[in-house]
Amino acid sequence: MPNLSSKSHTSDDRKIHPKLRMIADGDTTVNVLRSEQCGVLAARTRSVASRVPRLRSDAAEPLARLPARVKTPPRLKEVSSEILVNLFVELSGAAESEKRLLGETGRIGNVVTAQLPLSKVGALAADPRVSYVSAGDVINAPTPEISLAHVTAPRRSDAVLRTGNLHRNGKRTLVGIIDVQGFDFTHPDFRGAEGKTRFVGIWDQGGSTRPSPAQGSGVAPYEYGAELTADHLNQAIAGASAAGVSPLDLEPQSQMADQSHGTHVASIAAGNLGICSEAVIAGVLIDLAEEDVDRRLSFYDSTRIAHAVDYLFRLGAKLGLPVSINISLGTNGHAHDASSAVSRWIDHALAVPGRCVCVAAGNAGQEAPTHAEDFGFVMGRIHTSGRIAASGLDHDIFWNVVGNGVADISENELEFWYEAQDRLAVSIRPPGSDWIGPIEPGEFLENHQLTDLSFVSVYNELYHAANGSNYISIYLSPFLTTAFDQIAGVRAGTWTIRLHGREIRDGRFHGWIERDDPRRIGDTSLWRFPSFFTAQSNVDNSSVSSLACGHRIISVANLDEAPERINVTSSQGPTRDGRTKPEVAARGTDIVAARGFGPSDEEWISMTGTSMASPYVAGVVGLMLAVEPRLTAAQIGGIIKRTARPLPGHDFAWVDDAGFGRMDVEACIREAAMAATRREVQP
Repeated sequence: MPNLSSKSHTSDDRKIHPKLRMIADGDTTVNVLRSEQCGVLAARTRSVASRVPRLRSDAAEPLARLPARVKTPPRLKEVSSEILVNLFVELSGAAESEKRLLGETGRIGNVVTAQLPLSKVGALAADPRVSYVSAGDVINAPTPEISLAHVTAPRRSDAVLRTGNLHRNGKRTLVGIIDVQGFDFTHPDFRGAEGKTRFVGIWDQGGSTRPSPAQGSGVAPYEYGAELTADHLNQAIAGASAAGVSPLDLEPQSQMADQSHGTHVASIAAGNLGICSEAVIAGVLIDLAEEDVDRRLSFYDSTRIAHAVDYLFRLGAKLGLPVSINISLGTNGHAHDASSAVSRWIDHALAVPGRCVCVAAGNAGQEAPTHAEDFGFVMGRIHTSGRIAASGLDHDIFWNVVGNGVADISENELEFWYEAQDRLAVSIRPPGSDWIGPIEPGEFLENHQLTDLSFVSVYNELYHAANGSNYISIYLSPFLTTAFDQIAGVRAGTWTIRLHGREIRDGRFHGWIERDDPRRIGDTSLWRFPSFFTAQSNVDNSSVSSLACGHRIISVANLDEAPERINVTSSQGPTRDGRTKPEVAARGTDIVAARGFGPSDEEWISMTGTSMASPYVAGVVGLMLAVEPRLTAAQIGGIIKRTARPLPGHDFAWVDDAGFGRMDVEACIREAAMAATRREVQP
C-alpha cells in the first residue's frame, strides 16, 4: 500500500488529490481538531473525538511566546486509521462494474463516493479501476442577512396567480430542498388538508431517531442518517396534543434552529404562500452541526450533496413525480468549470427528463465596503485572475490572512488553475519572512514548518484527471496539538504569492480561495476567519459558487426588486471556461417567508441572499414541470434564458451579475406549455 506521507510519491500516490496527501500527513490529534472546520473529515468514533480537548479559553494569550516553548513534532510514521474521510473516486474502466470499491457508498456513471479511514486511501488508489481519488469539497454555512423586525405574512406572486389554470400550483410535482438548520414541518405554511404536513419526507443526514433510507423506505442505498417519512411526521402532529408536547419533540431533527435557513428556503419555493403551493415537499438536512465537538463527528461536504440529489430524484421516481431541487449552499473548491466530481454527478442525474436543480450563485460578489462599518467585502474577495504575457515574467498576488489580528487557527486554501500548455512555478513569502520556493511544475512542498511552527504546503500539479488543466494548490495550516500552549495559528498579514512564467503559450490563470465560515472559537479570542485577496489582487468576477457551475444546473443571482438592480453581495460569473453563469436573477432581497422553530407569534421572517433567490426559481421550475413533466433540464434552462427580461439599462446580452436578466414567471410557464407542441403549416 502506498504511504501517503512519503516524500517521493509513487504512481498510485499521484492518483490522490494533494489535499488528501497533506491531510494524511497529520496525526489523529491534528485531524480531530481539523475536523471541527473541515466537513470532509470526522473522528471514527465518539471516543476518538472525546480524547482531544477543545481549545481552552486562554489559548490566544501565549501566541507570541510559542516558538520558545514548543518543540517541533517528529515526522509522522503511520497514517491515521481513526479519522474517516469522504471521497469522490473517478473510475478508469467500465462504470458498470458490479464489484464495489473499497468503502463505496454510492455511484452514478463513472463517479463513485466512498468513506474510508485515512489509512485506507492508498489501498483504494491502488485499485486498477481507480483513476483519481479526491476529498469532497466542504460545504460553507449559508450567510443570509436577517431582518429581526416584525413582519407580516407574505402574499402570493401575482404572476403565479394569473397562470394558475396552467400549472395548478405545482400539483403532481415534488419540490426537494437540500439545506441546513432543520425543516419545521409543523409551520402553517406547510400544512395541507386536515392539518397534515405537505412534507412527504425528511432525510436528516445527521439524525439517529429513525432508520436510514437504506434501512427504512429503501428509496436509496444510503446507510446513515434518519429518514422521517410522511407517516412519521403526521403521526407526530396527530399525537402531540394528547401527549402535551410539540410534534417536533416526537419527531426531532438533529438541527432545529430558530430562524432556520432550510425552513425559510422551503417556504419560498413551496410553502402555502410560496410559489409551488400544491407540490409535495421533501427535505434533505445536511449535517452541519453548530458545536465544534459535534462537527468532529459530522460530515458536511459535497459527497453528501451528491447523495441528497440522488435520494430526491429516486424519491420522485418512486412517487411518479417530476422533481425540482433547490440547493442554497455552496463551495469554492475546484476549477469552476463543471469538472468537479459533484458537478458531473449532478449533470449525469439531470440527463433524465422531468428533473431540474437550481443552485444559489453565492454571496461573494462584494469587492469594497459600502459604508464605514461594512465588512461584507471580506466574503467577496475570493477570486483573482490574470495573464502572464511571456516566459520569464512574474505575477504577484496578495493574500490577506486575518484571524484575530495575530494568527488564524483555521486552514487557509488557495487554488490556481491554468492551461495545460503552460508551465508556471510558484513562490510564497509569508508576512515578514523570506521567500519559499520556487516550486516548479511537478514538484511539491508538503507540511513545511515555518519558524512560528505553522505549516505551508504547495503542490504544483500537471494535467488534472477531471479536466486536463494544470493547478497549484497552496495550504496554510496551523500547528495544533492537545495543550493550549501548543497552538500556533497561521501568521496574520499579507502573504505574497508569485507566479513565475516558465513556458507560456496561453498565459491565463484563475485563483480561488476556499473561504472559512467566520466563527469565534468558543469564548476565546481566536477566530476561524475567512482569508481574502487584497483590493489590488481581487478580480471582481467569476465568484459564482463552484457548485453552481454545472452544465445543466440553473445558477441564480439575487435581484433587489425595489431599485431593480442586483444586490451588491450576489456572486458573479462567468465560469473559468467562459460559460454564462448565473443564468437568471430572481427576487432575493428582503424576502418574507416562514420562520422555522420560532415563537408562535413570530411565524415569518425576512432574509436576503442568493439563498432566497434560488428557491424562487426552483418553485417556478416546479410549476413548469407541472405544466409539462417531460421537460429536460436543458430545455428548462433554455426557456429561462429565452424569457428572462433585461434589467434597466441593459440589453439581451448576458451580464456577469444578472445573467440574462430577471426571471419572467408568466413567460416561463407559457413557454413550458408550448415546449412539447408542434403546429403543422400548409405550403
